[in-house]
Amino acid sequence: MPYVATSIVDLLGSLAGIAHVDGDRLVIDDEARFRSQAAADLAWTAAFTADEATAEAVRWLVWEASQALGARSASIEELYRARGRGEISGFTVPAINIRAQTFDMARTFCETAARADVGAVIFELARSEQTYTFQRPMDYATSILAGAIAAGWKSPVFIQGDHYQFNAKKYVADPEAMTEEIRRACRLAIDAGYRNIDIDSSTLVDLTKPNLDEEQRENYLRAAELTALIRGLETDGVTVSVGGEIGEVGKQNSSPAELKAYLDGYTRELEARAPGVKGLSKVSVQTGTSHGGVPLPGGGVAEVKLDFEVLRALGELARSHGLAGAVQHGASTLPDELFHHFPGVETAEIHLATGFQNALYDHPAFPAELMAEIHAWLRVNAADERKDGQTEDQFLYTTRKKAIGPFKRVIWDLPTKDEILASQGAKLAYLFTALNVNGSLEMVERYIAPVPVARPIPAALKAAAGG
Repeated sequence: MPYVATSIVDLLGSLAGIAHVDGDRLVIDDEARFRSQAAADLAWTAAFTADEATAEAVRWLVWEASQALGARSASIEELYRARGRGEISGFTVPAINIRAQTFDMARTFCETAARADVGAVIFELARSEQTYTFQRPMDYATSILAGAIAAGWKSPVFIQGDHYQFNAKKYVADPEAMTEEIRRACRLAIDAGYRNIDIDSSTLVDLTKPNLDEEQRENYLRAAELTALIRGLETDGVTVSVGGEIGEVGKQNSSPAELKAYLDGYTRELEARAPGVKGLSKVSVQTGTSHGGVPLPGGGVAEVKLDFEVLRALGELARSHGLAGAVQHGASTLPDELFHHFPGVETAEIHLATGFQNALYDHPAFPAELMAEIHAWLRVNAADERKDGQTEDQFLYTTRKKAIGPFKRVIWDLPTKDEILASQGAKLAYLFTALNVNGSLEMVERYIAPVPVARPIPAALKAAAGG
């Protein structure tokens, strides 16, 4: 297993002959060993060291290594603007929420992408997933970048904050406090190196209002406010790709009239708040899916009735406003034979999360005794989430994501993980083909040139290296 450093001195010793710190910069002495050995050691240390100063040092080392080795965090903004102008089309960008085994999954997915010259792929984490997977934005970005380095990746790395979502009940009780939570989430994401953020204020839509503008008002007001905030946080010349949302996933399907009301209101409000700045690059809509799928009483997931024509119409409307198009959430549990329809109706982006989690938990190589331990933990620690009428299978299916954080180290260290990762890679390769992003690397590099960004070296690391 990879090495977990216990102190900064220990950390620097583990890098001897591979890399060293010279003043305020990182020098890679042996690129091959950095990719094959140090990247994993750094990822494990960032995730599991008990010393915060060491973790901070590792985060700096991984960031600087990503700059030096070509795996730079980037915004997908310019690619999406090109799509909005009609210069490119016919593909759907997969955005993958990696909840567990983040370093190994990122490495596997980058290796899979490289084999098919895929450049259009996003790594994302929802705000809610940060909590139960024990991954703050800085932790997630570090794992993703380390995985990309280990894979030999030398292209833009798209890291996205997914579903920065308003809690409707908390908003009613205290709108300012709830909004400040999302503001803080945006600041933390950008500080961590995220250059793509999806704002989900669709939970604030009020269908009891007399017209569509009133229904969408709180949604577009807050989305515009947060876009203006994000534009003010951009200090490296990179325009963060910002997504909006009009239909809370799992609720009623969106309509073109709703989308128009949202976009018109948003455009007015953003211009009033921050004249001349760029707005949304995409918008998420509801077409019949639900996050995680709907578990059936006897096991399995219910068949979804997804309206592709709604998706097509909403995408066309979005592109008429200069956006890349519509985004589909909650799709990872759909049958494989449906995925080719998404590029067929010009879906801009599709979000994939629970399906990869299921592929981990349900894989024959996942230890039965560990699964039993997780189930026992859920019965005690997630008991308050059990809903009336749920069967045991439904309860365990809907809550097992909550075990990912508490069992993080065990899952990262699984002795059988290579078999599981191979299956994950094969699944992603299928999705790349179905979503028509094979060969997209040239297109991505044509529109996107990541800006090099150096971070200040932590004082404790500089002192230890100088000594």
